[in-house]
Amino acid sequence: MQRVPLPKAPGLATVAISALTKPPMPVHLNQNLLDTSTPPIPEAYGWSESYGGGHGPLINMAQAAPSNPPHPDLIARIGQSASDPAGMRYGPIGGDLVFRQAFAAEQSAIYGGEVGADEVAVTAGCNLAFFITMVSLAKAGEAVILPAPWYFNHEMALKIQGIEARRLQLRAENGFVPRVEEAEPLIDAKVKAIVLVTPNNPTGAVYPESTIRDFAALCRRKKIALVLDETYRDLMPAQHECPHRMFADPQWRDTIIQLYSFSKAYCIPGHRLGAITAGRDTQVEIGKALDTVQICPPRPAQAALTWAIPAMREWRAENRAEINRRAEAFRAAFTELNDWHVASVGAYFAYVRHPYRGQPSRTV
Repeated sequence: MQRVPLPKAPGLATVAISALTKPPMPVHLNQNLLDTSTPPIPEAYGWSESYGGGHGPLINMAQAAPSNPPHPDLIARIGQSASDPAGMRYGPIGGDLVFRQAFAAEQSAIYGGEVGADEVAVTAGCNLAFFITMVSLAKAGEAVILPAPWYFNHEMALKIQGIEARRLQLRAENGFVPRVEEAEPLIDAKVKAIVLVTPNNPTGAVYPESTIRDFAALCRRKKIALVLDETYRDLMPAQHECPHRMFADPQWRDTIIQLYSFSKAYCIPGHRLGAITAGRDTQVEIGKALDTVQICPPRPAQAALTWAIPAMREWRAENRAEINRRAEAFRAAFTELNDWHVASVGAYFAYVRHPYRGQPSRTV
């Protein structure tokens, strides 16, 4: 960066120096927001922008999002629906009915249970699905159990709302799979839900069906919700074709709330579509929160995905196989690195132990 000399005038040097310091925060801002950490992905992209290429081409591992484009037929259909004047009007709060019907049918087929269209709410992305679910379950001063290490936006969403993120520590020796016997002592009158993310962000761990079933039983016994964030469901290894069978239990509506993202499976993160699957009574209350935030989810992609859900199963399977090939290639590559260890890998994630003892990950 070229150094530009300051003009020699009274006060200018003082002004220039003070401009480099961080100004005090306005006193009117929400203290919960001020206490919330900033997201790390923009920071990582800032690092990439400062890299001059001295060690070869940059390998971008900063964000768990598709790098390949959507299927050409899906692009064409989104373009068609985006030019339809009908799709530019307000739609139902919880998403267009035909889209919810298509997704509910897919849910029922995958999990071997019964999910109705009125048990699905479409959201502007899965981050919003999580935020709205937390708004619906807990209020300021209450708590949600969140396995750690956690997806940073989950903790941020709770912090902003004044909800305690009660830490359930995940351990490498357990494959970063949470343990019911460690979660139960954390539950008291303040706890309103337990969140499980599988495949996990950020560890990549895939939770066994038995773990999900045991947590569901715990939550039912304690009369709290089990929130299953399955954003990366469609990228699980082939042996996990059915992640669990919780929707086959007629009592699932009393306990289970599931979150899903269309961004990853269909490579359309810019179109912001997610979903909440929950019982009908719960959806009535969720609808209140959705109406205050999104009014209706984006409509052009809904129309295109109504076709894509049944039509693109084979294409999604190919993407799934490719992601899992990359995971195996990543694991194999790390076996050649001295003193590095892949602790867990799955979907878009690998959790790696580095050899620099005493150094924080950010420094490494």
